[in-house]
Amino acid sequence: MLSKLRSKKGFTLIELMIVVAIIGILAAIAIPNFLRFQAKSKQSEAKTNLGGIFTAQISYFGENNYYGNFSQIAWAPTGTTRYTYYSGGYTNSIVTPVPTSPADNAGNTTPFVGTTAPAARTDNTFISFAAGEIDSDTVRDEWTMNQARALVNLRDDVTLP
Repeated sequence: MLSKLRSKKGFTLIELMIVVAIIGILAAIAIPNFLRFQAKSKQSEAKTNLGGIFTAQISYFGENNYYGNFSQIAWAPTGTTRYTYYSGGYTNSIVTPVPTSPADNAGNTTPFVGTTAPAARTDNTFISFAAGEIDSDTVRDEWTMNQARALVNLRDDVTLP
């Protein structure tokens, strides 16, 4: 009878617990990397839309010799957006702070108060601004692009805690 019980094959409880622990360690390493990768991929929305705004602004400037707002350049985001976009009002200088209401926000009605980015335009310059929440924390991701196609990440929601 004892020889019959010893001949049965299988895993012991210790072996199964070791396997579960290894899987837990691998998951603890992989999940944060996956979430970071996912957040970085969401940033491509802002980069792509700011590039579209740049192209529309350059085309409008070529026809009118000055930059316009979103309604003038006929730009609006499509689909569900994670970011709020501003072209800024005409100020004749680019030191105006980001608007606190989405008056020139291409149809996106999410209110946003910017932190550091001027979103303004003159006859010869423009700065477009994108801000959005991409990873469910308190830090917003903020991007700007100007007439020289200089794309700047003012606040990186992926790397900031």
